[in-house]
Amino acid sequence: MKSIQTVNGELHIEELGVTLIHEHLRTRDERVVKQFPHLYDHEEEVALAVAQVKAAKERGVRTIFDPSVLGLDRDVRFMQRVANDTGMNIVAATGIFTFHYLPTRFAFNDIDFMVTQFVRDIEIGVQNTPIRAGFLKCATDYQGVTPDVEKVIRAVARAHHKTGVPIMTHSHPASGTGLQQLAIFKEEGVPLNKVLIGHCGDSDNLEYIEKVLESGAFIGMDRYGLTHTISTEQRNDTVLALVKKGYANRIFLSQDYCCTTDAHKPEASKRAAYPDWSMTFLMDKVLPTLKEHGVTDEQINMMMVENVKAWLS
Repeated sequence: MKSIQTVNGELHIEELGVTLIHEHLRTRDERVVKQFPHLYDHEEEVALAVAQVKAAKERGVRTIFDPSVLGLDRDVRFMQRVANDTGMNIVAATGIFTFHYLPTRFAFNDIDFMVTQFVRDIEIGVQNTPIRAGFLKCATDYQGVTPDVEKVIRAVARAHHKTGVPIMTHSHPASGTGLQQLAIFKEEGVPLNKVLIGHCGDSDNLEYIEKVLESGAFIGMDRYGLTHTISTEQRNDTVLALVKKGYANRIFLSQDYCCTTDAHKPEASKRAAYPDWSMTFLMDKVLPTLKEHGVTDEQINMMMVENVKAWLS
């Protein structure tokens, strides 16, 4: 791939620039939104997303990958409005975010039915718009590879073969699910350098992380600011150790920030739980700290600019 689809059309990969690989403009439950719309303020959600994205852009970020899919209330029109209001390149995903069960329509149809929908999002457009998805997303958490989760992983693999777009996952390192995902992708014949195993930074178990890296996959050290599983200092120590071992060309740095999310409403509760979590924490605090401890500008450029081009191309 020499180009990727953003919510505002095709972009050459050389134009991606500094990239946040895993951030959410908004996450929420489609079922709650549909049945209780009074709980949501659309314009407030737009304003909160625009403020965060503008702040990231002021710090040199040019592109954001938003892996919200079914299960997180993906809304490409919302993404496009934020992109238009900020001038940020925003890349949407296709796939399904579930830790256990599938919606009935997908549970009672075969894998090929699911593949067809993912390919349509990539080649035609998402949600009856011309806005096309640029990457694939699936998830496996502590529940493990349930039958429905396995169905999604295999569908994502097969959609990759039909379209060539790369794959990003949500994983749970404490349960080893990144390695389980990779085993399925390998069975499906996916080149593992097209796979990004997300949330590896939720662990400081270098033995586990290096097993993921040895497969040929990229890893996401992508939850900076979230401290419920591991501290920022531990995240930094892990990145420093991996960079020292020569893995800078396989690491993505990001924050998994959600400008608004059902998990933290009202907004004040999010600030109280994770005071550092934002779309700019990485640029403001983390990168300077990594540099103070010996990470070079070239290595940071690798993790923030060059790796996304390698993952895509």
